[in-house]
Amino acid sequence: MQSDNKPVNSQHNPSALDLFEQLPQPPVIDLEDAPSTSRLARLRARWDASWKEGGFLYQRWEEIFRAQHASWHEIANWIKAAALFAGISLIVMMVDTAGGIASAALKGLSAALATGAGDGSGLWGTVDHPVRVFLADQAAHLAVAPAALHAFWQLTGLLSLIGGFFGSAGARIAWVLFGIGSLAMIWYAAPAGGRAVATGLAALMWALASIFALRGLTLRPIVHNYPPQSQFNLALHLYATMPAPPRAWTTSGDDPDKLPRLQR
Repeated sequence: MQSDNKPVNSQHNPSALDLFEQLPQPPVIDLEDAPSTSRLARLRARWDASWKEGGFLYQRWEEIFRAQHASWHEIANWIKAAALFAGISLIVMMVDTAGGIASAALKGLSAALATGAGDGSGLWGTVDHPVRVFLADQAAHLAVAPAALHAFWQLTGLLSLIGGFFGSAGARIAWVLFGIGSLAMIWYAAPAGGRAVATGLAALMWALASIFALRGLTLRPIVHNYPPQSQFNLALHLYATMPAPPRAWTTSGDDPDKLPRLQR
């Protein structure tokens, strides 16, 4: 028997081993990286599809672009919700910051006034010291510190002064009550020898500050003489319907005596 490795009739017959070596090699697949590679490919395909026309991200971007030239009712609901959430968050942050600034300013103002007027010396101390004494006496019977009452008194006067300057009716009422209450406290707690002077000095200070707090306030009645916007004219229209007279006609063959006569 002749071997396959030897040529037969001047032709080479390959063996089975040669045919096996000529087969293409299968690709090498890393079992550890295959799941991650396929997952990244799927994510990339979804990302590209969402940005195509009709995709999710494409529609959201179109809604954002149209919101620049649309009214509030035409804007998408998710844009409204995001805008409201951002606005509320900004307001909360501003209120919190303003509260901290106001608290620090009030504490600094209270400390400064306590240093300069705590002993009752000076022009402001003559007015402020009796108020402190009165509030301290009343705080002994209440569950509140005297410093808190004094700070609240100062804050009330400051806010009513600013609000009255801008024309707030409620702030002006609070300013009047603040002045009357302050004069009463000074009269009650001031020393007997200088009670009248301290109360009069406080009244002058309150009157000078009222120039700003009651700016524009007048006791004259304001009369507005404006022409009426609309005028009413009463008119009665009568319509009478008169009956139409009978129609007269003549023909060439009719007798004129037999024609109907017109009556008025």
